[in-house]
Formats: sequence, structure tokens, C-alpha cells
Amino acid sequence: MEDHSPQKKSGWRGSEDLWLNAAYDLLIEKGVDAVKVLPLAQTLGLSRTSFYGHFDSREALLEALVKRWRDRNTGNLIRQTQAYAETITEAVFNIFDCWLRPDLFDARLDYAIRNWAMGDPALRRVLERNDSERIDAIAAMFERFGYDPDDARIRAYTIYYTQVGYVSMMVREETQVRIERMPNYIEVFTGKRPIQPEMDRFRARHLPRPARKRQATPKG
Repeated sequence: MEDHSPQKKSGWRGSEDLWLNAAYDLLIEKGVDAVKVLPLAQTLGLSRTSFYGHFDSREALLEALVKRWRDRNTGNLIRQTQAYAETITEAVFNIFDCWLRPDLFDARLDYAIRNWAMGDPALRRVLERNDSERIDAIAAMFERFGYDPDDARIRAYTIYYTQVGYVSMMVREETQVRIERMPNYIEVFTGKRPIQPEMDRFRARHLPRPARKRQATPKG
């Protein structure tokens, strides 16, 4: 008798995440034109027909990639603008968490989506809406801390377009170097210097703690 258990079915068809992760890798490495069913099936060692157990078409797979990008990058960035902060400088540090944690903001995926959108007018409109939503969220954050709406929006543009520049130019900086520069960026973006405890907490979130030296055991 054939085994129709979920484990057997998953082993035959793979899983939706398996196909989506493989598509993500191709998008990042080679661009959207490389994201096709046959190369994915060959990469995964699965049949083409198993793909259609999870997605109706290649277009459905591409839509899932866009959704992943929107949920991760736009969704997380907006949530970070709304995270608890006692000062505007601490609030900007919350945004900067995104620039240092790929699980919050995937810069490689953002770059791939922007490249893809250059040849896809429909995706370009989606990208523009997401950019606007991100900027609106940053501007609203500044307004919560008493900035004039026009001033808040200019500061939001400055923060956001600086990061888009990092993404588009594929800037590579060591984490330590970027973190050390961030208080100066915040002063430029907000007009205020972060206080030392805010800088210390931010560094603690992103830099490994130095290993504690083991004390020698006294000889008796």
C-alpha cells in the first residue's frame, strides 16, 4: 500500500519553503530571468511536476518572492520605527538595527528587487509604494518626537535614501566600522547627539562580547 502520509508527500514534492528558498538564491545570484521551474527542479533534485504541488505557475512563485521581500524588509522596517524609544536618537538606533541584521532587512533581496523592477513596470509600482510606506513610517516617527511635519519628512528622506544608496552601491563595511560611524550619522539625521547609554546598548546588541578570562584556581 502506498504511503500518503505528510512526511512521504513532503519528501516527494519538497516543500513550499524549499522551492521558495531555492528561487530566492537564484534571484540573488543571477537575477529574476534565472528563476525558472526547470533549473529549480534540477537544483533541488525534484521533478518539475512536484513544483506544481506548491505553486500554480512561475508567476505565483515570483509573487511569493515579492511577498517575502515586502513582509521582511518593509514590514520589519515599519515595525522598527514603531518600537519603544525614549528619545529620537534611540528611535533611529532602532531603525539602524535593520541595517545590521539581515533577518530584519535583507539588503541583498532589496537590491535584487530593485534590479528586477527596472524591467518590470508592475513591480516598479509595487516598489515605489513600498518605498513610500517606509518613508512615511520614518517621518511619522520623527513627528512623534515633536518634529515639524515638513522637517520630519526631509529627515526621513535623508535616512532612507542614504540606506538605499548603501544597497544600490553594494557598499561593504565591517560591522565594527559601521557601528562606530552610526552616532555621527544620527547626529546628522536628527540634530541631536546620542547619549552614551544609548550607544552602549546599541553596540551590545550587535558586537560580540569579549570573552571573560578564566581565573586561575589557587593552588592549595
